[in-house]
Amino acid sequence: MKARFQADADLNEDIVMALIRREPSLAFRTAEEAGLPGLPDEAVLALASEDNRILVSHDRKTMSRHFAEFIISRGSPRGIYNIANHLVGLEDRFWFRCML
Repeated sequence: MKARFQADADLNEDIVMALIRREPSLAFRTAEEAGLPGLPDEAVLALASEDNRILVSHDRKTMSRHFAEFIISRGSPRGIYNIANHLVGLEDRFWFRCML
């Protein structure tokens, strides 16, 4: 199964657009496309899980805790990937880590 990704509302959209430019077949949905802006973390995790997508977020403060609670209460979602909130060299590091 090909990995599918969901951008969290806090994820820099430039990162998503750069990844899609680099690999047009990448299944990476923006937060706006999914209607995520303004939703609580729990709802974001639920929507990503229901659509079998890996959530990609900059939120290391609250999302990690909500992800752990989600696993305990609902079972394991597809996954979550937290990345640093800067662009320098990030595109290549992110792309290669996702392919592992």
